[in-house]
Amino acid sequence: MPIWLKRGKDVEERAEADRQVRATVEAILADISTRGDAAVRDLSIKFDNWDRADFRLTQAEIDACMAQLTDQDLEDIAFAQTQVRNFAQKQKDTMLDLSVETLPGVTLGHKHVPINSVGCYVPGGKYPLLASAHMSVLTAKVAGCRRVITCAPPFNGRPAPAIVAAQAMAGADEIYVLGGIQAIGAMAIGTETIQSVDMLVGPGNAFVAEAKRQLYGRVGIDLFAGPTETLVIADETVDGEICATDLLGQAEHGPTSPAILLTNSEKLARDTLAEIERILAILPTADMARRSWADYGEVIVCESYAEMLAEADRIASEHVQVMTDRDMWFRDNMTNYGALFLGPRTNVAYGDKVIGTNHTLPTMKAARYTGGLWVGKFMKTCTWQTVTTDEASAMIGEYGSRLSMLEGFVGHAEQANIRVRRYGGRNVPYGTAATPPSKSTN
Repeated sequence: MPIWLKRGKDVEERAEADRQVRATVEAILADISTRGDAAVRDLSIKFDNWDRADFRLTQAEIDACMAQLTDQDLEDIAFAQTQVRNFAQKQKDTMLDLSVETLPGVTLGHKHVPINSVGCYVPGGKYPLLASAHMSVLTAKVAGCRRVITCAPPFNGRPAPAIVAAQAMAGADEIYVLGGIQAIGAMAIGTETIQSVDMLVGPGNAFVAEAKRQLYGRVGIDLFAGPTETLVIADETVDGEICATDLLGQAEHGPTSPAILLTNSEKLARDTLAEIERILAILPTADMARRSWADYGEVIVCESYAEMLAEADRIASEHVQVMTDRDMWFRDNMTNYGALFLGPRTNVAYGDKVIGTNHTLPTMKAARYTGGLWVGKFMKTCTWQTVTTDEASAMIGEYGSRLSMLEGFVGHAEQANIRVRRYGGRNVPYGTAATPPSKSTN
């Protein structure tokens, strides 16, 4: 039975925080819906101390931001974007259109249709998270989306040069400097100056995630991607320093980021707890990481690898770092996770920043029913069908007629019956079910 050496906040505390977030978001979205640009401006001033005549950046402003970066900065962004673009293209290459004759004269198929307009949120209030521009804008462009717009909050009172550069290099059609709920609401609802989109994507804090949840249905969303989560599954093939480093490397994201160690070694668990305290004493982002670790950090000791596997699937974490003597066994048997990072030579930061897989992943146990953002999320798989012979139309019509009448849908039956009459040459009285030819009395 698992033993907790450390727990985070209890469920009720988290639930109360969630209730407060829901109420705040609901009121703000209603304000944006009613007052449009005026509400967005008021909210931007209130939350980001940011105001301007037009929140969309001009090309001159974009160029000025890019000019603030070094050649090495731009080269590094380009390298990361190449990896993301290449992987997204390889994923798209697996998505084949389909056309198959299922019966003589009956052909069914599907095609993958890009979503027309997408809004990408790029977090940047605490850190300029330029990598989110690669993950959303680039992937949407590979999918073939016609209009891709972005919103990112100001950083230190101005547009974040690195975020702006990443958005522009990724191919964003419109770049806005807006953060939080006001950005999500403006893109989904639309205002006098911002045309609404068909789909919202991108990670964010609890308020951003809740805004996307409340707007789902009005627009599509990628998934529920709230504050980052990490789970480290480790045994004594690694040490406490590397486990602590990987836990705190994600805990620094924000004060509500769960970081969990799952191990079958109490020694490793206690070594990791000691290393966490040592690293927190020297980590420049310790203020944020310490809050997150205190409130949301957990250390769980299991009796066996099988128990670790069961716990991992129960937790259903966004990121899962596996460092054991059987990493591929976990890969082959785990079912609930956003992304796996297998072995001590890889880590979550690689996936977050540069390796090429998408870092927008399911949180809050959504990994039980969805994977992360990928090129396929930006495409609708739409079916089509055609009947090309009289014989096929009459034959399908007979079945359709009888099945429709079985459900009581006379109008549906008549859609089938008229084809049986015209293409099958059979007299089917109006409002009745077509009988099989073998049972007809001629």
